[in-house]
Amino acid sequence: MANDQSVTTRSGAATGPVVAHLSPSERAARGKAARAKVPRAAHAVFEPQGSRPDPVALLEEQAVSRVPELVPIRYGRMLVSPFAFYRGAALVMASDLEGTPRSGLTVQACGDAHLSNFGMFASPERTLVFDVNDFDETLPGPWEWDVKRLAASLAIAGRERGFSTKERTAVVRAAVEAYRTEMRALAEMRELDVWYQRIDVQKAMADVGHQLQPSRRHRTEAEIAKARTSDSMQAFDKLTRVVDGEHRIVSDPPLIVPIDELLPDQEADLQTERLHELLRAYRRTLQTDRRQLLERFRFVQAARKVVGVGSVGTRVWIVLLLGRDGHDPLFLQAKEAQASVLERFLPKGTYANQGERVVAGQHLMQAASDIFLGWERAEGSDGVRRDYYFRQLRDWKVSLDPDQMVPTGMTLYGRMCGWTLARAHARSGDRIAIASYLGSSPAFDTAIASFAEAYADRNQLDYEQLQHAVASGRVAAQTGL
Repeated sequence: MANDQSVTTRSGAATGPVVAHLSPSERAARGKAARAKVPRAAHAVFEPQGSRPDPVALLEEQAVSRVPELVPIRYGRMLVSPFAFYRGAALVMASDLEGTPRSGLTVQACGDAHLSNFGMFASPERTLVFDVNDFDETLPGPWEWDVKRLAASLAIAGRERGFSTKERTAVVRAAVEAYRTEMRALAEMRELDVWYQRIDVQKAMADVGHQLQPSRRHRTEAEIAKARTSDSMQAFDKLTRVVDGEHRIVSDPPLIVPIDELLPDQEADLQTERLHELLRAYRRTLQTDRRQLLERFRFVQAARKVVGVGSVGTRVWIVLLLGRDGHDPLFLQAKEAQASVLERFLPKGTYANQGERVVAGQHLMQAASDIFLGWERAEGSDGVRRDYYFRQLRDWKVSLDPDQMVPTGMTLYGRMCGWTLARAHARSGDRIAIASYLGSSPAFDTAIASFAEAYADRNQLDYEQLQHAVASGRVAAQTGL
């Protein structure tokens, strides 16, 4: 991140930070100095310390602030496979990464950059782009942590697909090589060119589609076509039905529960009004044009929804709005934003509102973000004030399923993720210093491939600990949801 300090004018008014502008050669020297202090080969090592926290205890700590009746669903989803466990164990890995070598170069980190948190969605210009798409844990931090989380996710997913050690290593090395070579390319670019970089999905398919077997290429093209139908209209058709002439959200407990079913009558009315007020207040965080667009929609109904794996138990509301008539829907999602899992291991962020932290991090890392992305704070029915961020529930958003990938496909997908992560980091960090640290040789790629396999071993043991905790009755799990 930029090295800056705040200053004031003669009148005492704050003028904002003064940013130090180093020359490219000075920035490259920073990277070489960091490499001399922390060699690239040092990143290959993962040796859990004897005082390593109990992974289940870390998950139990997170459960304290979550909706109690939903926590068993989280454990149930994590029990599906070691990869599912990994998806929900961002805090566990953050705790492990704290003890690993760091270059000292900081970026806006995703904090949970596993392969399923990359995917396709619509840009404001209505093109399909590929990018990072989950920022609940974003915080300024070491760029290596994101790379290691991505690499380990590929190794774990490869094991579940039955890939050989050689195949898994090739997949991970390809992803890290893509990160390294793209960072070097970005280091040579002008600032605006870096900012405008993005992956256009249709162009990417045209470039790499010939490397896939015909059946795999057709399946990927079908997924791309499917993504274009995943929007508010599709959610409207799937999640609502007409009751007394008005569309209402269909109840599917415990995954989707309208407020009037979740709470007694008076409490339901009060909670509905709270959410309506939250929606009105959140509008102030939008650009003027987008705020005026949102004001053309009227509030209809809200429901609690269970989403993801690691997020299960946090408070998530979906809000149905209608525009010009009863067939002009907009579904927004208001998701509780808690402190990043990175926060206990790194300096705290500068945002008082966790929702704003998520939104700011997303804007920094993504090439294009949801036009309705915003944040606000609200008091719940229990009297506790919580932070939320808003976005569209669906806007062509889809992630490719690693369970369907063969080695060639996962290699291509890993390369896209590595390329994307480099571009995301280059927007906030010192890309020239990072590129200088990485160098032109595959030394870092090799080191991270070793780390990924070692961490996949650790993840397997942690997964088995959760299995034992459920079997012993220490924690309750609800499966099949």
